[in-house]
Amino acid sequence: MDEHAGTGQHWRVPAKQLVAKWAAAAAVGALAVLNSGDVQRLLLAGVAALGLAVLALRDVLAPVRVAADHEGVTLVTGYAGRLRVPWDEVTAIRVDERRRLLLHTRLLEIETADDLHLFSAFDLGADVHDVADALYRQRARAIPDPR
Repeated sequence: MDEHAGTGQHWRVPAKQLVAKWAAAAAVGALAVLNSGDVQRLLLAGVAALGLAVLALRDVLAPVRVAADHEGVTLVTGYAGRLRVPWDEVTAIRVDERRRLLLHTRLLEIETADDLHLFSAFDLGADVHDVADALYRQRARAIPDPR
């Protein structure tokens, strides 16, 4: 989480993760070149390297996945688009946790009337529970309790 100018917060992809994606793309690309005698391996490694590079490029183009301030929340949508949602249009903020076999996944869900936006800890660089709590607090400061 980053605070900027005391006006809000934002969560971004960690730099280590970005470097790891570029390194993996380069390593797989190098394997593709080294195995250029085998067309199937070349094609498979080339597609894998390209896929990793596309994911890494997204992290460069849209590193901040969620930003919140007094007026609302800005979310990354699609590949690298951004959507500004005022707080009164956010219908729910919650964490979805699932356990299957040895896997334990947690996703931050930000729901609007039209869509559901999902973010993992890898997107946010922080625990999704902590981000949800911060969003709750930011929203509570922006929209007073009607009670």
